[in-house]
Amino acid sequence: MNTSVPLLPLRSGSLIPQIGLGTWPLDDDQAASAVETAISLGYRHFDTAENYRNERGVGEGLRRSGLDRAEAFITTKFNKEWHSFDGVRRAVEAATQRLGTDYVDLLLIHWPNPAQDTYVDAFRGMRAVQEEGLAKAVGVSNFKPAHLQTLADAGLVPEVNQIQLDPYRPRRDVREANARLGTLTEAWSPLGKGSRLLEDPLLGTLAAKYGKTPAQVVLRWDIQSGIVTIPKSANPERMAQNLDIFDFELDDQEMTALDTLETDAPVTDSDVFGH
Repeated sequence: MNTSVPLLPLRSGSLIPQIGLGTWPLDDDQAASAVETAISLGYRHFDTAENYRNERGVGEGLRRSGLDRAEAFITTKFNKEWHSFDGVRRAVEAATQRLGTDYVDLLLIHWPNPAQDTYVDAFRGMRAVQEEGLAKAVGVSNFKPAHLQTLADAGLVPEVNQIQLDPYRPRRDVREANARLGTLTEAWSPLGKGSRLLEDPLLGTLAAKYGKTPAQVVLRWDIQSGIVTIPKSANPERMAQNLDIFDFELDDQEMTALDTLETDAPVTDSDVFGH
């Protein structure tokens, strides 16, 4: 693993690199190129999904790079049609076939789809494929505290909950629920997609102080907050910048200031949206 990136322990014993490469909405060709480039820059964590339709590209990028499979951490997610005990096996077998790998490092339920009300069955199915080694670790994405509690009531605790999160959307309620369960919080769209986060004056001030970009300040906030973060870029220069956040540290006052930037920026409602 790239030693400059912290590795956080998961309940299963796996270690997840705290920063990775998001791959939505890249197609297969773009994803293959991005992953190959990212590996050359030091990335070892790659996030994809059935719904992104680029798992083949992610696997191809890994093969082109020559990196040993054991050195890569690959996350994928599956859609609601597989939300059943047996459906999960079909989902992960199809995913590994597309990736060209024998296993995935982290398998996630992409959206809870509570109206369908089958994510508990799906999580039980994930435990089964985990025991067989098809998935090293299992978790969820876009789960609210109520969804997490439903799993907990069934004796099920995700290792990771990947949610939309940035300083404008700090998602304190979900992070607190995750922490109570011992579930790691992971941020998608950490740089505030759909908002003017990177134009915030505080970020500009801190970026100037540390000789960094506003995006690097946000990613440093993630790291110091104990959040796994997966910024997406296909631009090699920006990829390198996103990884170059381990030579400075925000002080307590700066972290507190960033913690209080919450706005009314919308969050995708996982009680309504899902696939």
